[in-house]
Amino acid sequence: MTTEGAVHVIDDRTLELGEGPSYDPLTDKAYWFDILGMTLYEMDCQTDAVTPHPLPRMASEIAGIDQERQIIAMEDGFYFRDRESGDLKPHVPLEADDPNTRSNDGGVHPSGALWIGTMSKHGAREAGAIYHYRAGVVTQLYDKISIPNGICFSSDGVTGYFCDTVVNKLMRVALDPQTGMPTSEPELFFDQTGGKGVLDGAVLAEDGNLWIACWGGANVLVLSPDGTVVRELAVPTRQPTCPAFIGRNAERLLVTTAWEHMSPERRSIDAKAGMTFVLDPGVRGRHPAPVLVA
Repeated sequence: MTTEGAVHVIDDRTLELGEGPSYDPLTDKAYWFDILGMTLYEMDCQTDAVTPHPLPRMASEIAGIDQERQIIAMEDGFYFRDRESGDLKPHVPLEADDPNTRSNDGGVHPSGALWIGTMSKHGAREAGAIYHYRAGVVTQLYDKISIPNGICFSSDGVTGYFCDTVVNKLMRVALDPQTGMPTSEPELFFDQTGGKGVLDGAVLAEDGNLWIACWGGANVLVLSPDGTVVRELAVPTRQPTCPAFIGRNAERLLVTTAWEHMSPERRSIDAKAGMTFVLDPGVRGRHPAPVLVA
């Protein structure tokens, strides 16, 4: 592991589209993806040893179910993943009839619901959507989304957040804490228009502040519960994608990054593009709930 100030390179593989970091409290392991590289990365948080797992198709989100299984969102649906063998079993389709879309950002609500976004593989505007999955049922929540991101939830489950990176505005919505379903229309929480970079993946800390990566901004912004920027953490590469609190005490912040869309010249300047980092945030996060599948 190499160090640059308070930011540590936890894995120096340069991923085209590092995304979807998460933590599994059952096993004390962190996970993330190279979506375009069709690979799942697994890190033992005791040793920081990283193991890659090739996948048969693009995937972007993984979460725990129980001691034996995980659920993984892939480009054509949800799959069960056997923890020991890594074997995948189809569970529920997700836009499986549209070969032009794939899954993107997601997050687990305290009720065990999983929100997942979809988007065009080819950059088409408003080709995606955001869905709610719980107990085997998939419900579309919002359509005409270009790049769904920023999906995260308050610890009491009464508030959800999401954004369309193309629009560059983070939205807040009231939720039923028992189901994770919206109970009102979304409202503007934070407007990054004209700011440094565009809004990408997000996570909430134990203190209620929201940590959100800014693609193109080389930073992670920290927003207070009223939407005020209270901190800005530099990341030593231009395109951070998503943060996640990891570790038994949720005391470390893992940040994925990407080199997607960079020219060879840009990549030669931005040598750490696509590497995976860990920051010391000075605050604790919280562990995700297991996903309810039945």
